[in-house]
Amino acid sequence: MFEYEQEIVNVLLSENENFKRLHSRHGELKEKVKDANSGIAPLDGYALDNLKKEKLHVKDQMAAIINHYRQNRLN
Repeated sequence: MFEYEQEIVNVLLSENENFKRLHSRHGELKEKVKDANSGIAPLDGYALDNLKKEKLHVKDQMAAIINHYRQNRLN
């Protein structure tokens, strides 16, 4: 995730508590989706869809923070 932004991600993980919390939450959701898809943690389709939507929402929030950081760094 955000492979091309790894330097910014590393800075944000050390400086921005909200980004750090979102990054952690995204990792948790990623594992839950992976476990559900592999059958380790069976979920119905509705619950799995909700997990995927939450994961995407968290990723979008992280992307917005990265973009904000990038814009402020350029100015």
